[in-house]
Amino acid sequence: MSELARRAGLGRTTVHAAFNYAEPAPSSNTLTALGKALRLPADELLALRRTAVGEAVGVVEGERLGRLIGEWEPHALEVRPAGTAAGQRVLPGYVRRAHDRVLASAVQEVCAGRSRLVVLVGDSSTGKTRACWEAVQPLAGHDWRLWHPFDPTRASAALKDLRRVGPRTVVWLNEAQHYLGDPDVGEEIASALHSLLTAPERGPVLILGTLWPDYERQYTALPPVGGPDPHSRVKELLAGQTVAMPDCFDSEALRAAHSLADAGDWLLADALTRAWQDGRVTQDLAGVSQLLKAYQLGSPAARALLEAAMDARRLDVGIHLPQAFLTDAAPDYLTDTEYDQLTDDWAETAFAELARPVHGRQVPLRRARARPVRRPPGTPPSTPASLGPSAGPVFRLADYLEQHGRTTRGDQCPPASFWDAAASHLSQQGDLRNVAVGAGYRGRKQWEHHILHLAAEAGSDDAMIQLAWWCEERQHFEAAEAFYRQAAEAGNTVALRGLAQRRLDAGDRSAAEVLYRTAAEAGDFHAARSLMQIRLEASDRAGAEAAMQEAFDAGYDSALLDLSAMCRAAGDTAAAEALDQQASESEDARLLAQLAARHAEDGDLARAEFLYRKAGELGYSKAWLAAGTLRQEAGDQVGACAYYRLTANTYDPYDRIEALSLLKRAGDNEGAQALIDTLVHGHGHAELLITLGRRRQEAGDYQAAADNYEKAIQLGSIFAILALANLQEALGKPDQATDLYRQAADRGNLLSDWPWWPYGLNPDGSEADPWTCLHCTPTP
Repeated sequence: MSELARRAGLGRTTVHAAFNYAEPAPSSNTLTALGKALRLPADELLALRRTAVGEAVGVVEGERLGRLIGEWEPHALEVRPAGTAAGQRVLPGYVRRAHDRVLASAVQEVCAGRSRLVVLVGDSSTGKTRACWEAVQPLAGHDWRLWHPFDPTRASAALKDLRRVGPRTVVWLNEAQHYLGDPDVGEEIASALHSLLTAPERGPVLILGTLWPDYERQYTALPPVGGPDPHSRVKELLAGQTVAMPDCFDSEALRAAHSLADAGDWLLADALTRAWQDGRVTQDLAGVSQLLKAYQLGSPAARALLEAAMDARRLDVGIHLPQAFLTDAAPDYLTDTEYDQLTDDWAETAFAELARPVHGRQVPLRRARARPVRRPPGTPPSTPASLGPSAGPVFRLADYLEQHGRTTRGDQCPPASFWDAAASHLSQQGDLRNVAVGAGYRGRKQWEHHILHLAAEAGSDDAMIQLAWWCEERQHFEAAEAFYRQAAEAGNTVALRGLAQRRLDAGDRSAAEVLYRTAAEAGDFHAARSLMQIRLEASDRAGAEAAMQEAFDAGYDSALLDLSAMCRAAGDTAAAEALDQQASESEDARLLAQLAARHAEDGDLARAEFLYRKAGELGYSKAWLAAGTLRQEAGDQVGACAYYRLTANTYDPYDRIEALSLLKRAGDNEGAQALIDTLVHGHGHAELLITLGRRRQEAGDYQAAADNYEKAIQLGSIFAILALANLQEALGKPDQATDLYRQAADRGNLLSDWPWWPYGLNPDGSEADPWTCLHCTPTP
């Protein structure tokens, strides 16, 4: 048994339990390691394990999620109808392109028993959803089901039932931003998807998603230095799993489309009469050229309504926009002349103009009907602010125009009428919170603060937390405590931690422990660690261990490292090693990297390298850098470069830039060029230019630095604007720096604690006069 444990790289206890019939079935990682050590086929062992633990998955035939693929109608899955004939819901012939080969390969893999995730990234109306629909058709004859989490909201449906997904299921995440981008549960959904993909006993499954490029950039962008990363789990999930959708048909695809048209496909034939030159065939089928014309050539009032709707969606207001909000937001989008020429019925006329269908039966701004919120039985009645959209009609902006607005209006801050209308007519706490956050990132601090109060009144505990922090910064401690208490009553564990810290600051350790324990019992790992620290300081090792054991039982594998550290500090080496072994079986890449670093400090370099390699295979690029450093320190330059090259398969461009530097230093020019290619043709080009600019700046070549920053700005990097502003400030050019900082603010990249405008900016970009909040400021 000891020899087998050594060969498999497992603990003796783990191996003994795997062969003990009285114990639960071993984990898939344990089984794979044993299969490798015993030279047994891992796939067959995992299949046997799936059979053995089938009941534990909790999915039986009668309860399987979704419906058989053959029972779905494509338009029910949001494949858009094409053509102009009223009442017809037909699909044109399908032209296969490069991304279809990637999808077909994923389908082959799931047929072979391996779970896969593929997310198509492309602009609106480029055929993403149709491509996914065509890809799953070969699975229809193999008893595969398709599950589309949708009701009552996409995010809530996914979070509720993802853990019930069983084998041979397609998880359909069209418009994946509604799942992964949800401000409350997006990270939880990403974690649940990762667990589904990495649990062989639940597979095979195929997860298909679609995203617009803006959303992908938002989720995978690096956070500011020292700032929070709101999409860390989403970033890890998407690493290496996205496929770019081309905007246009290339010459080969156009030839295939013409062949289908010549064979009688009248929809393609009609579209090709207009799109044969620019190749925008799918867009024409969806009617987007006419949508764009309705916007560009529409009346001034109609354009103003559309731009207000575009800005609302840019700031993550929900898809159902109240008519009263749009009407009151529109005036400041008009010039003085246009405003003077408005008639008394301008709003009714403009809404009627935007309700007229264009080619493809799309409508620029259509009247919508929001679904009512469904409540589980036995839950208390909803408050008025949570029942649904505000009173009155609501409208939905066409997807293509929404994306057009994100692309063309990204450098513009909404005008004053927008913020005033949002405060007056938006009632959903999520909408108000998102608008407040958008105002803050744009330096419009007074509007941010005012709308945060409205969001808090509507029940947003996140807004209450932000207001509490604002009060603490200004030493308004009584007001801060009141906001913390409100949020805590809503179940917010961050608020409980805030109250606990205030009790600690006041020297009331007992009260702080009670609050931390309450938050920890609600699943807050940070609170559990604080509770552990309090108990250790009180020499209560048993209590500290109990806190971390509870955190581990709640699903936080990181607690194993804390437990291991406590065992080591107490001299219980055997228990510490057992916990480290348990941690090494985790699928948490950061945890594995932390454990690897601990082994490296202890001198167990082989174990450290093994764990770094496992973390790297899970998409954590820093693990490849660390593994390369181990090899380099051991004098193995070739092995080090091999690890550095592997960062090309991960997402973090800054880690790839670091690997590039290390490869150049090692003389591996071929590997360095391969990394440069991934950066230039991927999302890291702007980051590479910024890095080059900073190096030129440090070398005193300010013109070359500015040129690199300008190129990165042209690629859409707002961080490059800040880098150039910092350079101008260092060169003693405050006016140019201020203009650049204002550009960054208008684009939504002004951090709230930056000092240039202490009271923020007015909507027109001028510096705001001093202001105070009567709700937060204590009276003298």
